[in-house]
Amino acid sequence: MLSRMEIQETNRMIAESNLDVRTITMGISLMDCADSDIDRFNEKIYKKITTYAKDLVKVGEELEKQFGVPIVNKRISVTPIAIAAAGCNTDSYVSVAKTLDRAAKEVGVNFIGGFSALVHKGFTKADKILIESIPEALDVTERVCSSVNIGTSRNGLNMDAVKRLGEIIVETAERTKDRDCIGCAKFVVFCNAVEDNPFMAGAFHGVGEADCVINVGVSGPGVVKKALEEVKNTDFETLCETVKKTAFKITRVGQIVAQEASKRLNVPFGIIDLSLAPTPAIGDSIAEIFQVMGLEQAGAPGTTAALAILNDNVKKGGVMASSYVGGLSGAFIPVSEDHGMIEAAEMGALTLEKLEAMTCVCSVGLDMIAIPGDTKATTISGIIADEAAIGMVNNKTTAVRLIPVIGKGVGESVTFGGLLGYAPIMPVNKYSCEAFINRGGRIPAPIHSFKN
Repeated sequence: MLSRMEIQETNRMIAESNLDVRTITMGISLMDCADSDIDRFNEKIYKKITTYAKDLVKVGEELEKQFGVPIVNKRISVTPIAIAAAGCNTDSYVSVAKTLDRAAKEVGVNFIGGFSALVHKGFTKADKILIESIPEALDVTERVCSSVNIGTSRNGLNMDAVKRLGEIIVETAERTKDRDCIGCAKFVVFCNAVEDNPFMAGAFHGVGEADCVINVGVSGPGVVKKALEEVKNTDFETLCETVKKTAFKITRVGQIVAQEASKRLNVPFGIIDLSLAPTPAIGDSIAEIFQVMGLEQAGAPGTTAALAILNDNVKKGGVMASSYVGGLSGAFIPVSEDHGMIEAAEMGALTLEKLEAMTCVCSVGLDMIAIPGDTKATTISGIIADEAAIGMVNNKTTAVRLIPVIGKGVGESVTFGGLLGYAPIMPVNKYSCEAFINRGGRIPAPIHSFKN
C-alpha cells in the first residue's frame, strides 16, 4: 500500500512535472490465426484483436480516473506479420496492414505495432513480401507501425537488408510526401530488437511471449529534472542517488497501473518499461535534464557522459520497483519529440554525429530525426549500418528512425503534430558510402558473441 505522503508526492509529480504512464500496450499473438487464404487470415486477426482488446481503452480511462495518473496512449502489438502470415498465398501484405488499421480504429487505440520482419540472418519469402509492402502499407494506413530487425550481437548484420531498407525509407517518404513524409515516422530499423517493447514504432509481440500480455511504459523526464534541481550543485554521487530514488517512484506508479490493468482485463502482466520518454511539452525534456546537470546545451562536451549517468541510474532505481522490468528501459533521445533537443539541433549544438555517439549509452538509437529529402538511399543505409554496428558490438538494442523530408533541406523544419512534435532538418555527411553498402552479404558477429 502507498502511504499518504507517497500519494501526495505522486500527485505533485503529476501536477507539476508531467509524470505520466506513456502507454498501456496489449501484446497479442496471431500465431493461431495462420491460414493459407489471405482473406481468412485477415478475418481471423481482426476478430482476435477486436475480441481481446475490446476493453483496453475503457480500462485505461478508468485507471486514469481512479489513480489520477494520465495514461497517454493505449496501444496494441502483434506477432510480426512476416511470421504470422508466412503461410498465406499472396504477394503483398498491404491488406493485412489495412486489417490491423481497421481493428485498431475499432477498439480505439492510438497505434498498432507488428507490421514487422526479423531478418538478422537472412530472408524468408514472407520477409521479402513484408518489406516490399512497407511503403504502401504505411501510406494507406493511419495507426499501423512497422519495424525490421536487421542484426543481432549473436548473428551479425544482414547488409542486404540494410541496403534494401535505405531504399524502402526513401520510397515511403516519397509515397507520403504530401503529409510531410509521415510514413517514415511509423517505421524503425532495429539491431537486437526486443520482444516486449511497449513503445512505438518498434513494438511487436515476440514469439516467446504468452498468447496475450499487458506491457506498460512509464515516463517522467520532468520529474527527474525537478528532483535534480533540488541537488543542483552537489557531487556526482548525490546526482546518481537522486536519479535512482526518483526512478523508483516513477516506476512504482507504472507497476500499480500495470497490475490493476492486468487484473481488470484478465490478461497476464508482462513488463514495465521504465524509460524516460520526452514530449514536445516544456518541462518534459531529456535535454533540459542535461542542462540541470550542468551542460549549457544538449550536444555540449559531456553530453554522452550525462546520458550514461541518466540511463544507468534510471535502470538501477526502476528495477527495484517492479516485478518484471523489460522493453527498452532507459532514456530516449528522439529529436522531434523533445523541445530541448530541437532547440539544440537548431542552434547547431547537436549534430547527427553527436547523436550517434550518444546512442552508445541511450536506450534506443537515432530516433525521429528529419534529414534532407534528397539524401541518397545508400547514405541512409550507411547510417543504419553505423547504428546497428554500435548495437551489435555493445550487445544493446539500437534503432534508426529517419525521416527524409521530400522537398525540404537544411534550415527548414517539419511538423508532425501531437507526441511526434516537429523537427529541424539536420545536415547529413555529404560523402558517399555507396560502394561499401553495395558489397552485400552479412557482417559476421563480433568475437564476444560466442559465450556458450
